Amino acid sequence: MTENLPSTRPLRVLAAMSGGVDSAVAAARAAEAGHEVTGVHLALSANPQSFRTGARGCCTIEDSRDARRAADVIGIPFYVWDLADRFREDVVEDFIAEYEAGRTPNPCLRCNEKIKFAALLDKALALGFDAVCTGHYATVVLKEDGGRELHRASDMAKDQSYVLGVLDEKQLAHALFPLGDTLTTKEEIRAEAEARGLAVAKKPDSHDICFIADGDTQGFLAGRLGKAEGDIVDESGAKLGTHEGAFGFTIGQRKGLRIGHPAADGKPRYVLDISPVNNTVTVGPVEALDVSALTAIRPRWCGSTPAAPGTYTAQLRAHGGETEVFAEVVDGELRVSFTEPVRGVAPGQAIVLYDGTRVVGSATIATTAKAAPAVSA
Repeated sequence: MTENLPSTRPLRVLAAMSGGVDSAVAAARAAEAGHEVTGVHLALSANPQSFRTGARGCCTIEDSRDARRAADVIGIPFYVWDLADRFREDVVEDFIAEYEAGRTPNPCLRCNEKIKFAALLDKALALGFDAVCTGHYATVVLKEDGGRELHRASDMAKDQSYVLGVLDEKQLAHALFPLGDTLTTKEEIRAEAEARGLAVAKKPDSHDICFIADGDTQGFLAGRLGKAEGDIVDESGAKLGTHEGAFGFTIGQRKGLRIGHPAADGKPRYVLDISPVNNTVTVGPVEALDVSALTAIRPRWCGSTPAAPGTYTAQLRAHGGETEVFAEVVDGELRVSFTEPVRGVAPGQAIVLYDGTRVVGSATIATTAKAAPAVSA
């Protein structure tokens, strides 16, 4: 059975309030369900003015004020907790290090793992709270044996289970997602917020990376890693142009390559490989992005480790679709082969496995295997 508020008794709930409409409605629903709710906004920057403003992030001073106003309307206590040091170490510095190593990280996923469901949950439990409530769209299911499973949201268009795939069973036991089984549109969530008198009802959703104030990821990385000119080459190693830092590229990127002359076939080129060792970016045709298999490290399971190899579906991006895979755990690593080749898979991204709607677990892509080129008839 679905168990987003898994108890017949009132729980002491800590509601993480970002200042957006989803977390405000989630906190309101938890309070309306009879739980003893306390709101908390996470201060994630020692200098909040440096974070994105204009209601586009989730960590600004404006967001903190919006969260406080929402808590006042709901009628719950509200606090601001300073987790700036943890956020800098576990999310921002990790983000920089991953790009420096030629990988493409997902900082929102890392924030969920290290901040919202590690640092925050640990502190909440130490203070006597039973659960942490967020505005994520996902569903927790209580099994007959008392264990819990993470499932996709009822509305696939809003499903956020991909960025929650890092949660283990212990964390799921203390996680509430009151919006997860909502078969309503975002407009209806906004209408509910307005009916509740929440001023965030019309606030735009957050976008981009909250700690990059102007949205310029390449400029942010250059400011911390320094510019380092290197070569852009084709698959044969022939030099096509130069760049100011391999960290400014991601696998599958097409725009911004600044190559001086077109390919012989006149088709666009894409980033195929990033080598931080020699600061080289390799580009080529879109077909060369096809991947048939991958190895992923640091798996985290939403329950027990899969006992045997099996067929699953996998999601490779936060807003990507599903693809069928065969997966097995070998020496602590996840080995995955695709039924059909997939395109543009980058080391550093997360792969999340699903069994139907159930989230099996998440792992970080380490290496990929190129698909064999199609043979012409």
